[in-house]
Amino acid sequence: MTETIGSSIANLVDRALREDLGDNLSPEADITTRWTVAEDTPAQAHILARARGVVAGVDVAVAVFNRVDPSLMLHCHTVDGASVDADDTVMDISGSAAAILAGERTALNFLQQLSGVATLTRTYVEAISGTGAQITDTRKTVPGLRELQKHAVRCGGGISHRSGLHDAVLIKENHVTAAGSVTEAVRRARLGAQGSQRPVTRIMCEAEDLDQVRALVAGGPHLAPDRILLDNMPPELMHQCVSVVREVVPDIELEATGNIDLTTVRAAAETGVDVISVGALTHSAPALDLSLLFLT
Repeated sequence: MTETIGSSIANLVDRALREDLGDNLSPEADITTRWTVAEDTPAQAHILARARGVVAGVDVAVAVFNRVDPSLMLHCHTVDGASVDADDTVMDISGSAAAILAGERTALNFLQQLSGVATLTRTYVEAISGTGAQITDTRKTVPGLRELQKHAVRCGGGISHRSGLHDAVLIKENHVTAAGSVTEAVRRARLGAQGSQRPVTRIMCEAEDLDQVRALVAGGPHLAPDRILLDNMPPELMHQCVSVVREVVPDIELEATGNIDLTTVRAAAETGVDVISVGALTHSAPALDLSLLFLT
């Protein structure tokens, strides 16, 4: 994960720790520990899984403890993307009791949230196993955590959609309304991409019904978008749209999107789409239950 999110970890960790420790990021800011635990008390602790799930955020938790006290000894028993069962040990920590307690909640917040995303993603991936479709995330992420949450989706077996507004074109309902039609919006996007100094930019466009899908592929592969998002369609309509597109422009990617959950994702996958986007992966994933406990 370090290569995936790079130097952004340090700034994010600092911001998170300041919520608990203030600007000096010192364990001394923890008045509960300072007033109840003797100075220089050593401790050994471990982080345990309390439920079955998929781990994500191990490197971030390590970064938290290293930032609080670089002398802490850390041993990770698992890696991002690995499955854990209840009572499995995720990490051992030894050193200053005060430092461990200062970093405990921030480290667990990252681990629990990201592992929850990875776990929910794995559930969706397993639900469509064998269909050939893939699960992808959206931009419905917690502000400031997008890179980490998208990493967690990949840990769960999903794939990443565009990172943001800057790296791909995604024409949605409001763009279509402003441009006049789906075909006009795509035409303008193609012209914009050709006139820019950017590398090749993917152009994606939502379609709300079969008429819009037909319009998007009527001009052939040179005028069609690279991906069509079948938005809020029942499986029967999605299947019709897939058949139309495959007959005219077979290489276009097709994505099912909009209000898809675990009760409907299999039916969506069986329509023949390539990708299924699920906003809940990042905006509604329940945290994986993890605890940090001192050893006696």
